[in-house]
Amino acid sequence: MKIRLFALAILWCGSTLFAQDYFPENDGVKSKNNNYTAFTNAKIYVTPTQVIEGGTLLIQNGKVKQVGKSVSIPKNSVVVDAKGHSIYPSFIDIYSKFGVEQPKRPSGGGRATQYDASRQGFYWNDHIMPENAAIAKFKYDDKKAKELRDAGFGVVNSHIQDGIVRGTGVLVALNGSGDDSNRILDDKSAQYLSFSRSVIKKQSYPTSLMGAMALLRQMYSDAKWYAAGNSDTKDRSLEALNENKGLVQIFEAKDKGHALRADKIGDANGIQYAILGGGNEYERIAEIKGTNAKFILPINFPEAYDVSDPIAANYVNLKDMRKWNQAPSNPKILADNGIPFSLTLYDLKSPSKFKANLMKAIKYGLPKTKALEALTTVPASILGKSGSVGSLQVGRQANFLITSGDIFDKETTLYENWVQGQKNVINDKNQKDIRGNYDLSAGGMTYKMSITGEAGKPKIEIKQDTNKLKSKLSYKNDWVALSFATDKGAKNYRMTGLVNKASDNIKGKLTLPNGNESTFAAIKTSAFTKDKKDEKKDASAPEVMPVTFPNLAYGFKTKPQAETILFQNATVWTSEDSGILENTDVLIKDGKISKIGQNLSAGRAKVVDATGKHLTAGVIDEHTHIAALAVNEAGHNSTAEVKMEDVVDNEDIDIYRQLGGGVTSAQLLHGSANPIGGRSAILKLKWGESPENMIYSNSPKFIKFALGENVKQSNWQSFSRFPQTRMGVEQVFMNYFQRGKEYDTKKKSGQPYRYDEEMEVIAEILNGERFISCHSYVQSEINMMMKVADHFNFRLNTFTHILEGYKVADKMAAHGAGAGTFSDWWAYKYEVNDAIPYNAAIMQRQGVTVAINSDDGEMARRLNQEAAKTVKYGGMTELEAWKMVTINPAKLLHIDDRVGSIKVGKDADLVLWSDHPLSIYAKAEKTLIEGATYFDLEVDKQNREAIKKERTQLINMMLKEKAGGGKMQGPKMSKKERMTCESL
Repeated sequence: MKIRLFALAILWCGSTLFAQDYFPENDGVKSKNNNYTAFTNAKIYVTPTQVIEGGTLLIQNGKVKQVGKSVSIPKNSVVVDAKGHSIYPSFIDIYSKFGVEQPKRPSGGGRATQYDASRQGFYWNDHIMPENAAIAKFKYDDKKAKELRDAGFGVVNSHIQDGIVRGTGVLVALNGSGDDSNRILDDKSAQYLSFSRSVIKKQSYPTSLMGAMALLRQMYSDAKWYAAGNSDTKDRSLEALNENKGLVQIFEAKDKGHALRADKIGDANGIQYAILGGGNEYERIAEIKGTNAKFILPINFPEAYDVSDPIAANYVNLKDMRKWNQAPSNPKILADNGIPFSLTLYDLKSPSKFKANLMKAIKYGLPKTKALEALTTVPASILGKSGSVGSLQVGRQANFLITSGDIFDKETTLYENWVQGQKNVINDKNQKDIRGNYDLSAGGMTYKMSITGEAGKPKIEIKQDTNKLKSKLSYKNDWVALSFATDKGAKNYRMTGLVNKASDNIKGKLTLPNGNESTFAAIKTSAFTKDKKDEKKDASAPEVMPVTFPNLAYGFKTKPQAETILFQNATVWTSEDSGILENTDVLIKDGKISKIGQNLSAGRAKVVDATGKHLTAGVIDEHTHIAALAVNEAGHNSTAEVKMEDVVDNEDIDIYRQLGGGVTSAQLLHGSANPIGGRSAILKLKWGESPENMIYSNSPKFIKFALGENVKQSNWQSFSRFPQTRMGVEQVFMNYFQRGKEYDTKKKSGQPYRYDEEMEVIAEILNGERFISCHSYVQSEINMMMKVADHFNFRLNTFTHILEGYKVADKMAAHGAGAGTFSDWWAYKYEVNDAIPYNAAIMQRQGVTVAINSDDGEMARRLNQEAAKTVKYGGMTELEAWKMVTINPAKLLHIDDRVGSIKVGKDADLVLWSDHPLSIYAKAEKTLIEGATYFDLEVDKQNREAIKKERTQLINMMLKEKAGGGKMQGPKMSKKERMTCESL
């Protein structure tokens, strides 16, 4: 009876402990439990750097009251002797979806829409949802909370992981004994953003990364405009966005490059995001540090590939092998560089996997203090909650872990996780540690028994002589249940026994294979010690491959630097009026062409004997889609607001391959999904540099327009977007230029106006500040486009493709348009049936500036040969042909003052060819950009051998991982899609 009354009293106290203090108490006699709990003689980690040996932690009403070496323990205290145990703050995960219902992708396709009519009164784009609140969808789930508590977590920050702007999060204490009135620590803890569309919204825009970036830029501009009271209508999304701007802003990047892109948007709007990383930040660590952002790091490290089949192993590329090897060092590298970060369970299949991955990060060099900071003080700091959670300082919530020792030791047992002063038992700390070696007597035989593993989760191994027997063990409340089988598994022995706490021996009942009952005894012969092989294995730091620039095959150990070089006795193709110079020297210095002549003095220059070889300006590709993470933003019929500069992929192997073909510059164009596409990026192919350092300084402004089949969506059966005909395409241009003209007029008038990034770009075209490269094929549309330009008094810069240019070459020359075309492509779709290989020569003779371009990642490596075709088809001179891939594209791109020819003062973008540059036998031996060598044929040969050696080394590491029982994944090939105009 007394026990029942005590249990009822505890239940009663628990129910009133968390009642809200202003609730009426009129249903019986009530009192509040104000007793203290004191944990004495413990090693207490007040913070990761403040550790008290033999200290006392005093808590009351879910808060830390005192902590220290000498604590005065009140009389109404429950004292818990924690001698031999350690106490840590419970962990915090600030990127969770715990308890928040997540949207599910609807089954079936469904047609994309322009807008959702049901969202009137909200922002025009359905993927912008700052009005969403996780608290509205929150429902506490103690089953999942237990999984998190068992992994050491006491607090999580949860949100709706859907959309580009996702609304606010909710900060939750994982207290199963309380209710939402006390476990909800903050119902608007942060605002969350990403580059990813909603999975449930049907609105078509944006379809790409660059579209998402443009949308965010416009959204922030609109929010400022709205806040200033300029809107005549209500917008609940912008109101919520402005209301939330004082909150912590957390951006889901999941990649090093995306982290930098997000930070750029934040900087432009005066926002410092906390960024969810992708685990590859180590590859661009200097730039990551430059963001000044705090990071949230998943530690879901990749598994080793099963490369035991040598043929299948060939499918795994070096980049992916390196990632397996290097990724576990990511937290260490951030710590070494002073970048604050927290750790998250995000992307882990189960919280139970967390400790193993954390231990791996520590093995790879992450200091334990930094690991603890990343789980306690840093996440609290990111959320601005250091005054309430993340440490065991006085006044903080009583969220703490009790362990058998160092929490980051493999053998340590987590006993209890207290949340808001409520005990949650993970493993019974009073249970005897039975690990050790035993002589097991059972059925008249003696066996060697070894119990290892964690104290709370022991593992068993039983041997008969030297043979391992199949065995199982379970242990709870000092009772052991074990079994083993002999005679190749035919005879099973089952035992249940009690541990003698004085002697550590185990004795009990035995059931023999024949069903008869007997007894067994396990006599402890020695205490548990860690296997020396395991100790050595754990202590040895893994070998980590060095990071290269970029971090994949053929990357540089150090980035190329400009050199002073003298090329002697070359045949120099100047692409200038001086033509082709025999036996000529070219001196480059400080990244520029310094001198051209014969018998030049070398001085301290590196001398390259170019006798019998040809030196040219670097090849320039006027139209390419390599080095892009996205090509088309297809959501609208005009996407002038998007920028290819936002999505430059500096790791595209085609950059290196094209350097091997002598290409040094290229215009990265938007695709042809819409009449008005996105803004171009003009690049120098500086392999190993960041995207920003590849883009031309003071880059000329270009934009992609398109005509023909693609923009009217002939090839993908879309019926929801205007235009559907070539007539409609013309009307799109007329409409947008008229709107742009009106926008520009209002802007210049000084009247208040809403900044519109799309209209800003259209106005730049009208003002002659931005040039158009127009995808075109059919003469009627080429004529139409020039008439539209004449109507609005601007000039088309370049018609690209233009395979019917020969039909209207005279009109193009009169208009002032240039041409970028193919040498001999035809008949690959209906609208190129009239293409002829004499197109380039005919346009050239009519006074049009003509370039031969690639629009193809493979053909770009052979633009020298494509230029050579114009000698055959049209009788061009060799020098005229060569100009079509050097000075002519430079003129079209308005960079001919810097590149495109060999002239004193120009950038030293040069190629040394083994043979005549128009020959199919010519190889680019050296390709230089601004005096730095980015491709060298001899170095390339050395790289191939180094790659073989590194692959072998990594394969051997993975084979060793497999032999050690490590978890493996099947071999697979990851291959970047080669983009084209039509890529969606």
